[in-house]
Amino acid sequence: MSSLDMDTPNLTALKLNNNDDSNKGGGDLRRLVSEAHPPRASDVTALHALQKTKKERVEGSDDARAASISASLRSTTRELGPRIITREPRHLYVPQSPRSKAAAEADHTEVVKEMFAEMSDIGLKPVVVFHNLAVSELYEHSLKYEPTSHIVSSGALATLSGAKTGRSPRDKRVVRDPSSEADIWWAKPGAGAPNYEMDEHTFILNRERAVDYLNTLDRIYVLDGFAGWEPESQNELAEFGTPDFTIYNAGAFPANRHTSYMTSSTSIDVSLEHREMVILGTQYAGEMKKGVFSLMNYWLPKRGILSLHSGCNEGKDGDVTMFFGLSGTGKTTLSADPHRPLIGDDEHGWGDNGVFNIEGGCYAKAIGLKHENEPEIFDAIRFGTILENVVFDEDSRLVDYNSNSITENTRASYPIEFISNAKIPCIGGHPKNVIMLCCDAFGVLPPVAKLTSQQAMYYFISGYTAKVAGTEQGVTEPEATFSACFGSAFLMWHPTKYANMLAEKMERHGTTAWLINTGWTAGSFGTGHRFKLKHTRAIIDAIHSGELTAAEYDTMPVFGLQVPKRVTNVPSEVLMPSNSWADQEGYSNTLNNLAKLFVENFQKFEDGGGHVTADEAHKILSAGPKP
Repeated sequence: MSSLDMDTPNLTALKLNNNDDSNKGGGDLRRLVSEAHPPRASDVTALHALQKTKKERVEGSDDARAASISASLRSTTRELGPRIITREPRHLYVPQSPRSKAAAEADHTEVVKEMFAEMSDIGLKPVVVFHNLAVSELYEHSLKYEPTSHIVSSGALATLSGAKTGRSPRDKRVVRDPSSEADIWWAKPGAGAPNYEMDEHTFILNRERAVDYLNTLDRIYVLDGFAGWEPESQNELAEFGTPDFTIYNAGAFPANRHTSYMTSSTSIDVSLEHREMVILGTQYAGEMKKGVFSLMNYWLPKRGILSLHSGCNEGKDGDVTMFFGLSGTGKTTLSADPHRPLIGDDEHGWGDNGVFNIEGGCYAKAIGLKHENEPEIFDAIRFGTILENVVFDEDSRLVDYNSNSITENTRASYPIEFISNAKIPCIGGHPKNVIMLCCDAFGVLPPVAKLTSQQAMYYFISGYTAKVAGTEQGVTEPEATFSACFGSAFLMWHPTKYANMLAEKMERHGTTAWLINTGWTAGSFGTGHRFKLKHTRAIIDAIHSGELTAAEYDTMPVFGLQVPKRVTNVPSEVLMPSNSWADQEGYSNTLNNLAKLFVENFQKFEDGGGHVTADEAHKILSAGPKP
């Protein structure tokens, strides 16, 4: 029996004996216990108040932040902006009720009294704002107010994103205004550009719709954040006042599809002049993540900083490698190397002092996740991680990462500190190597090739990979996909601006570019087989060790790529693709067909986009394949 088990009956006995007035000893002992541990609260409510401590705040700081939030929620319906109550008030009174007015007079609370001065139903309603809540509090609120939120066995919070389980790129809109319209890569037929225009009037209408919706809610959650691990960005957060940019996420409320420029009930609208983004009709978390990245893709190049859709890690000697690649190419997996600290897995800037992560965390794909394949990501899924659209067992709460019942695009969102070997702060020197990843389902590209400067620009602008059967509805054969700069959907400038900046920085800092194919060999999808992950890792190890810098190379026909003759721990027969195909005629036809797709895709970039000269554009074009 434990000491606790022994003590409890003894105390109970003393209480029973104390009913007898003749037993003075029991009363004396209870009095001694009471004096040794006197109560520090007068009632249960006061006791609960003692459970939580509150930080001392700088005088006036809360008022300034409340004023800033109130200004953000101003609309024509509420011209002065709502009165802000930070955190839940003691009582939330029904507007205009006798009880509300009486309480206001009795307590002399300015917030309650002044809400009656507003001139509309929305104006009468106080807005309860939860500002910069801790993760544990957000858990509590999510479980209390969101029926689809659950804690799974790892401690992560599982939730749903509603009807939208992925981004809506065709619903992205950018306001055409005089200060930036000459800079933007505007969408037009055949251009492949992602920036569909809207006018300022329509943006204001959508902003009003979002703000009015937010003003009807019982609770609004506000987060002060910063983008970029540059020291100056972090310093700004410590003295956060009026924001540089505001995101209005009203994703639970639809856009009016009859409004100009709308093509559906979803709209993600950006105004560079107003420095605001409005989200309507989608609750998918990736819209905010990639919305901020799009903004950085505009602002960073104006400061001479190259923004990149890439993973990034660092070796023990400080050598930095950047990984470019579209979904399914292995960018997240290969950048998360247990022997190389992770700077970031998706978004980076490359400036005069080196590289830095734009994000504070990761938004990793979770479909098919296994500990043996991706231990760093698997172990990062714990308390503080959000799992989006995953399926879990109702009783054990174990997550079935193989299930695609809701979507193939399941996600895990976690702070980068949850990666065991993350480099904090997330900054590094100038890259020594740049690796462009593709998953060639046609099986004709080599597992590794060394690129010239012009080839690097060509394949960076092309942004090639391939879809395979089963990954999307309607895809039954390998299908080439081109996404400029390996992230076309997030670009704001013409791709040649980013490519030109990349070439300049690579030349200045002696960076080497490589093309790595993580796709198929010995035949196309359905005939051949995918390169083994251990062979791809061996190739990357050979790049980092310097082995491939000193290697001997053969030139691959049609594409003109330099392919190494040998790589340690990689079978030599898989290095030159033609050697692994049994059907040589089939290989030649497939190779030329893929080359033609490259040429056709690159036609939209032949004019240089105004960021490279005609001579430079010709040199880039000549570095491509020649079918």
